[in-house]
Amino acid sequence: MTAERSGADILIEALTDLGVEIVFGYPGGAVLPIYDALFKQKKIRHILVRQEGGAAHAAEGYARSTGKPGVVLVTSGPGATNAVTGIADALLDSIPMVVITGQVGTPLIGTDAFQECDTVGITRHCTKHNYLVKDPAKLGDIVHEAFHIATSGRPGPVVIDLPKDVQVATAPYRKPAPGAVLHKGYRPQVKADPVAIEAAVEMLAAAERPVLYTGGGIINSGPAAAQVLRELARITGAPVTSTLMGLGAFPASSPQWLGMLGMHGTYEANLAMNEADLIVALGARFDDRVTGRLDAFAPHSRKIHVDIDRSSINKIVRVDLGIVGDVGRAMEDMVKLWKVRQHQPQDLKPWFARIDQWRAKQCLAYPESIKEIMPQHAIRRLWEATRDRNPIITTEVGQHQMWAAQHFHFEGPNKWLTSGGLGTMGYGLPAAIGAQVGNPNALVIDIAGEASILMNIQEMSTAAQYRLPVKVFILNNEYMGMVRQWQDLTYGGRYSESYSAALPDFVKLAEAYGWTGLRIEGTQELDAGIEQMLSTPGPVMVDCRVAKLANCFPMIPSGAAHTDMLLQADEVSGEMDDEAKALV
Repeated sequence: MTAERSGADILIEALTDLGVEIVFGYPGGAVLPIYDALFKQKKIRHILVRQEGGAAHAAEGYARSTGKPGVVLVTSGPGATNAVTGIADALLDSIPMVVITGQVGTPLIGTDAFQECDTVGITRHCTKHNYLVKDPAKLGDIVHEAFHIATSGRPGPVVIDLPKDVQVATAPYRKPAPGAVLHKGYRPQVKADPVAIEAAVEMLAAAERPVLYTGGGIINSGPAAAQVLRELARITGAPVTSTLMGLGAFPASSPQWLGMLGMHGTYEANLAMNEADLIVALGARFDDRVTGRLDAFAPHSRKIHVDIDRSSINKIVRVDLGIVGDVGRAMEDMVKLWKVRQHQPQDLKPWFARIDQWRAKQCLAYPESIKEIMPQHAIRRLWEATRDRNPIITTEVGQHQMWAAQHFHFEGPNKWLTSGGLGTMGYGLPAAIGAQVGNPNALVIDIAGEASILMNIQEMSTAAQYRLPVKVFILNNEYMGMVRQWQDLTYGGRYSESYSAALPDFVKLAEAYGWTGLRIEGTQELDAGIEQMLSTPGPVMVDCRVAKLANCFPMIPSGAAHTDMLLQADEVSGEMDDEAKALV
């Protein structure tokens, strides 16, 4: 007969059985039994953050960089609500995460008890699934089921809300048998329909202007999927572009690489999408930052959409062929069938000749300056200095994020961690901490803005406590840069509340937290400053003073088509109509 144990002990034993090694969390009254159970074991390492939102983003960074699910442990009430932004961020960017929240005892639920909130209700629309556990005998199965849901199909966050009385009640626990069906109503389709695969291969073989449009789904499918993508591109000869979340799935050094597409994507990527006769969407979801004006998006193409999430197909853009399944396995099936049938691609030389004409525009060129550091130049020099070290790059959200996506080049997956769908300022530092915990020997750099970094600046203390050698490279222009840029484009340059006033001295702030602080103020100091950052042991914060009014180009204005792309600042009128303003 299986011995009974407390709900808290069942939780920890189930996490151990699932291979969990790291938990990011913050204790509180409603989770004290769980923290006591943690204290009694040695297999799971707990990382104490300084705010629960930091725990969620750190778990995202850990998951995105390792391929393992991130685990969060927070208390009830404000502990749970503080984590909600990170949970929503993980849902939109398909990050596997299990969040364990404390809850008041079951007799107190609904009484407005101290630190009570309706966690299940609050998180219902920003999770794949959530649970309120009322029976300790069911807790073990729920934990295993939660991990299955979080990591299978389209990955995402799952919340387990655990009342305090359930944590102390006793029940038996038995690890589920291998291969047991953990949720009979949840059966994500992994294997693609062979008939659809055959149709896709024939469409690719006939295409004269194909584009492989890739997204974060390839990275979520695992490292093997990125290798299969390279083979698919090789045998078909098709050019490849990517969403913001898909960067790294295809090597930036390849002559078939078009760069990122979308609002701040390259001219060649966006024009290729506009002129293509076949678009193969692989683990991408046609979001608004990619498509621009929907009625003008890719008007000449047939479209294939491969996605594990059935609801994403035909959700935004109508496609000619939808394929439901794991994108890595689907691409593998396509490659095998292509080779079996000994297909040869159409002559794509005319297609690449047109692409080369668009490349000749040099859309990522920027004005050079010897008086001030151009932010694009700072990113390029950072990339040159670190490219041989295969760094993991995180970002906050804003202009610096887009410049990093444009000018830092990735050769493999799981090296680019950013907030895409939700666009969460304050993501980068805790995500870097999570990535460093999961990859202790890696070089991890958070490319930040001086406004975004302040959103979760308290997590510098976490890095100091655990001696994590993360590097933070701040592009400091003393503005909320993307807000100011849109005010330039949309509101006639009326900079309403977008100036970063009363900034801290980042060097002194770094030193106060036990970090090394550096400042770079001129172009002549840039390379030496970057090298000093890289050679300094432990966590380092760099305050890199860049041109204050630099804008991020190229860009597609809100509500515009790919053909309306702006390459330079002098193409901007300074005002937009109300319809365009509503789409910013």
